Amino acid sequence: MGNDSVIDFKKGKATDQKQFARHRSAKLNEQACRLTELSKSGGCGCKIDPSALSEILTYVPKTSLNENLLVGIEHSDDAAVYRISEDQALVFTNDFFSATVDDPFVYGRIAAANALSDVYAMGGTPLMANAIVGFPVDEIPMKSMQQIMQGGISVCEVANIPLSGGHSINNPQPIFGLAVVGTVHPNNIKTNKDSQIGDILILTKPLGIGIMSSAFKLKLISKKGYAEFVDVITQVNSPGSWLGTQPAVHAMTDITGFGLAGHLLEMANAADVCMEVEMNSVPIINEAIKHVSDGIVPSGAYRNMSSFTNYVSFSEAWDIDKQLIFSDPQTNGGLLISVAPESAVEIIAKLGKMGYENISIIGQVTERTTPEDAVRFI
Repeated sequence: MGNDSVIDFKKGKATDQKQFARHRSAKLNEQACRLTELSKSGGCGCKIDPSALSEILTYVPKTSLNENLLVGIEHSDDAAVYRISEDQALVFTNDFFSATVDDPFVYGRIAAANALSDVYAMGGTPLMANAIVGFPVDEIPMKSMQQIMQGGISVCEVANIPLSGGHSINNPQPIFGLAVVGTVHPNNIKTNKDSQIGDILILTKPLGIGIMSSAFKLKLISKKGYAEFVDVITQVNSPGSWLGTQPAVHAMTDITGFGLAGHLLEMANAADVCMEVEMNSVPIINEAIKHVSDGIVPSGAYRNMSSFTNYVSFSEAWDIDKQLIFSDPQTNGGLLISVAPESAVEIIAKLGKMGYENISIIGQVTERTTPEDAVRFI
């Protein structure tokens, strides 16, 4: 070290260092960057499959002696809930993933909306968020990193919360997300475990997000399909806070990396019931059906299907390719709601006014006849 082309800190070449930094910054900002090319898998498709996750958690206690921990990991709920007073509890979650799209601002919006969804799925209201950031700083332009942060901030503004801090690392894949703290009344917590036989199952967004992500990465998505995909994946699940106040809503979760089938299975196991779903009633992004027929399916859908195949049954009317739609990993997917039948129409009408255009009744909660009889797609 010591020639003019290399920074020599011992000789105090501060001028050279500044020139090099300016040159490097300018070059990075000139580069075109496909975020998805730096990501091995995107969105909630990054998740470890359910069976492997179960093994990882083998030695993690499923229950706590702390009576104020109202919700932990025992039923695979979306967030932890800790009581701080008789009428208030904290909801805590963190969620991050690699890029599903190349537009950095949209990526930031997706990641932030997905993280906030875990609080909404518990019936809570977000209070504040910290950013979780990892970028290959030598490969992504500074402008792109700034736009990712701006996208995250824009969603926090929708939720009316501050982005109050965070942590960043240099990482081979771009990752972004939030750690979120929210609040909920202890009586309003919505978990996986309280579905009741006879409940109606409501889904607020269409499936196919993971499939559309794969089509995008392969450059096979249409402009119309991309626009619909972005609209669905960036929609904030804020009505979850209102749903938390509704006694008729017995259980709730959001559909993410384990797909609709996987999250139905979590609810069925937690309540010891069977989730019966009418396949033709499930909303699906139109273009996703075409892509599945062409064999465009994320690997996470196969991993999910393999993990719960013994507990989920499908009507023979849907071939194996289309069945994968129901194990397709969703990123910031819809809310899955188990609601008393007499209140279903009222709940749907209210959610429609809140902006859910594809909300559907997809099935019902029935008696479980055998341990394997957990989820039926009919």
